[in-house]
Amino acid sequence: MTKLSDTQLVILSAAAQREDRNVLPLPGSLRGGAATKVVGALLKRGLIAETATDSQTKADAALNRIWRNDEHGRAILLHITDAGLAAIGVESESRDSAPTCADETPSAEPTQDAPAEADPAPKARTPRAGTKQAKLIEMLRADGGATIDEIVAETGWQPHTVRGAFAGALKKKLGLEVTSEKMDGRGRVYSLPRD
Repeated sequence: MTKLSDTQLVILSAAAQREDRNVLPLPGSLRGGAATKVVGALLKRGLIAETATDSQTKADAALNRIWRNDEHGRAILLHITDAGLAAIGVESESRDSAPTCADETPSAEPTQDAPAEADPAPKARTPRAGTKQAKLIEMLRADGGATIDEIVAETGWQPHTVRGAFAGALKKKLGLEVTSEKMDGRGRVYSLPRD
């Protein structure tokens, strides 16, 4: 399994939860040389990839969706790759990690002509056996559930990554509803209904 720093885990987890798989925006505390170093390490390991667009939009720290501009002025975006998804235990949807319209610059706002749609039902997917995500689901379905501390000890994730997995991978991607209750002597215990 790929060893990642906490910062790398946060970046990859956030990208995996975005519809367009864009790595940006980076965490607010990560700027300048530190951002370049972390992104460079992820690029070198093939966990993220650069995608050139036909857009001439300038990289803008305030917009924070475009990584840089190439020598021709084209916008360069960063996207999580299938290897990056696998490194954090998220199964790829068997699509390119780049958006389908790579020549369009992503926008933080929905387009005006897009029809209003109800939230689609999550796709029925199952995690690969032997992944941290599969272990998380197993722990949550066990008798008595699991606490955040127990999950952290088993997976090596940080507490915020566990909470993010509840909301992103389990709820949004797999359609599973994590429940919690406070138990004497254990604190807050999280669980999933059994199949």
